[in-house]
Amino acid sequence: MIYDYPRPCAGLIVVKDDSVLLLRRAVAPRRGCVDVPGGFLEAGEDIERAARRELKEETGLTVGRAEVLGTYWDRYFLRGFGWFPTINFYFIARWRRGEPHAADDAARAEWVPLARLGDRSARHAWKHMRPLLRDVRRWAGRAG
Repeated sequence: MIYDYPRPCAGLIVVKDDSVLLLRRAVAPRRGCVDVPGGFLEAGEDIERAARRELKEETGLTVGRAEVLGTYWDRYFLRGFGWFPTINFYFIARWRRGEPHAADDAARAEWVPLARLGDRSARHAWKHMRPLLRDVRRWAGRAG
């Protein structure tokens, strides 16, 4: 019997002044779509450590103190296997220094103004990104 267990994922949102670090995916699935630094947890890995590892692998950046932003359900397609659910844990932190460079599975890294996060024309990589980015805007409004 195969159960529909979710795969855990972790991501780290980086805020710099009034902008957020976003990526363009370089690989399938959802190649060319807007994404945030993140990915699947490795066996035995702490969730925040996974988020920090993914940020470093995909952008070269490290951050200081991070706080929990939220948890979001989604699904992922794996060729030859099909769809499976994901549970995505996100942290948020302020940028300190360094310039991001696209690496690993990111084609491009860019700072996007918070005001543009609700842009309906953006092709987001995952369905959970709209509520995620809405929560980023809310966090930035409270953090001032």
